[in-house]
Amino acid sequence: MKLVAGLGNPGEEYENSRHNTGFIMLDFILGKKADWKESGKAKALYYREGSGKKEVEYLKPVSFMNNSGGPVLHAKENHKIKLSDIAVIYDDIDLPIGSMKISFNKSSGGHRGLESVIKKLKSKEFMRIRIGISPATPSGKLRKPKGEQAVLKFLLGKYKESELKELKKLSKKVAGALEAFVAEGKEKAMNLYN
Repeated sequence: MKLVAGLGNPGEEYENSRHNTGFIMLDFILGKKADWKESGKAKALYYREGSGKKEVEYLKPVSFMNNSGGPVLHAKENHKIKLSDIAVIYDDIDLPIGSMKISFNKSSGGHRGLESVIKKLKSKEFMRIRIGISPATPSGKLRKPKGEQAVLKFLLGKYKESELKELKKLSKKVAGALEAFVAEGKEKAMNLYN
């Protein structure tokens, strides 16, 4: 079984915020077919599809971003999932909106949700799909907010309609990367989609 966790915050006030990009991506990819069930024990919403070696559990931790690691660890231990069979999707302020980057065995880059996952799993050896959230100039220069308060406000701010359309377009590429990951592993996903 593979585990694909999208990071975000539960609750209406966080809906469509940049920090909820992991949740948003899973919703775009899975659409209406996803019948999310709640696990009080895991503090997560989950949806399972496929069978045998192609079985995937999609996870939305509802323990708030900074505690995302607990639900991911619970799912890993519950289903005896190997670290190399885990993928985490999350927002990355260092990438332009509409772009993605797949990485493996890297630091959290200051992302607290990812930090929590690394801490709970006691390892960095899992795949990440980083989704760009920062606006860029026509020449491609990132326009990131400066200062901790400005960054926090930006992360918790809502996407514009045009930005959500860009994410929806990107979700096809993310879905392709996940298909490659499920069928042939992280190397294949990274080779095809980086």
